[in-house]
Amino acid sequence: MEEKKLRIGIIGAGSIGAIHAEAFQALPESEVLAITDVHLPLAEKVANIYGIEQVYGRMEELLDDERIDAVVVAVPNKFHESIAVEALSKGKHVMIEKPLAIDAAGARNIVKAQRASGKVVMIPHQLRWDSTALAVKEEAAKGSLGDIYYAKTGWFRRKSIPGWGSWFTQSALSGGGPLIDVGVHMLDLAIYLMGNPKPVSVFATTYAAFGERKLGIGSWGTPNWEGTFDVEDLATALIKFDNGASLQLEVSWAAHTVAEGNASFLHLMGTEAGAVIQGNKGKFLMERFNRTADIEIAVPAQAEDSRVLLNRHFIDCIARGVEPITSAYSGLTNLAIIEAIYESGRTSKQVDVNIDGDMH
Repeated sequence: MEEKKLRIGIIGAGSIGAIHAEAFQALPESEVLAITDVHLPLAEKVANIYGIEQVYGRMEELLDDERIDAVVVAVPNKFHESIAVEALSKGKHVMIEKPLAIDAAGARNIVKAQRASGKVVMIPHQLRWDSTALAVKEEAAKGSLGDIYYAKTGWFRRKSIPGWGSWFTQSALSGGGPLIDVGVHMLDLAIYLMGNPKPVSVFATTYAAFGERKLGIGSWGTPNWEGTFDVEDLATALIKFDNGASLQLEVSWAAHTVAEGNASFLHLMGTEAGAVIQGNKGKFLMERFNRTADIEIAVPAQAEDSRVLLNRHFIDCIARGVEPITSAYSGLTNLAIIEAIYESGRTSKQVDVNIDGDMH
């Protein structure tokens, strides 16, 4: 008997929505049944490319389609909360693009809706499923690194402001700049590899040195030169955790610095060994026989794509009724840190991280 495929609807047919359409259509365990976008021709174009049978003019029609088991939310950050909460109320599982919401309050509402519905909510933080990160996690979980007491992570981009003047650079729609855009990926990965310690406080600074002058423009997104830029283009923060560990986070969309291949970086420093990830390469670092030793992390030649692995995880969590490793609560934790970073940047003071707020 053929196993039932997970039937998916995609909300938002922009660049990231198209990536999800392609990834889910490529898996035998899933099929994309429907897609919708506020700009209907865009939804029709993506449907045509990836063989999606149904195009809906309105999101509500897609959510009312009882054939659909799960939805992918791939729209500007401001709309994540309302769509996710409505989808959960209609009995759909939800994969929601990072960040979970535009702010921690919105993220708390999604967590509450998820708990009330009993459905799966997952954020596709694909970096967790990269081969190098998987190898580091395996060793860290075994205790090979000892106690991880300090980590440094970030993503420097030299000339990569996305869609200047569009929703990307408007705080009311995006919630922020590179910190909430790419910084959330590195923050998520670092905390995961550190063993998910609880964040306590942050001290941070944010800068807008390029965007306000229409410099540092990248190729992602479509610029709107009549629009506005009211977010940061560089952020730096020190995050302290309840176990005494700390994490330095640095991100930019634009900066006069070396950013080879726009690569991300992550350094983990443990009492027994360390690990470094730069882009998709990595190594373990240790001291043996009174000498330093580096061990390259070997990536299997046949390593599966990270999006294939994360989509399988989503499908498997739904089948087994379990919480994904990138759960709604993990997304709330990331946003609570990001919110504290922005507040610290505004006030020049240390700010406590408030995850649960008024949530019971």
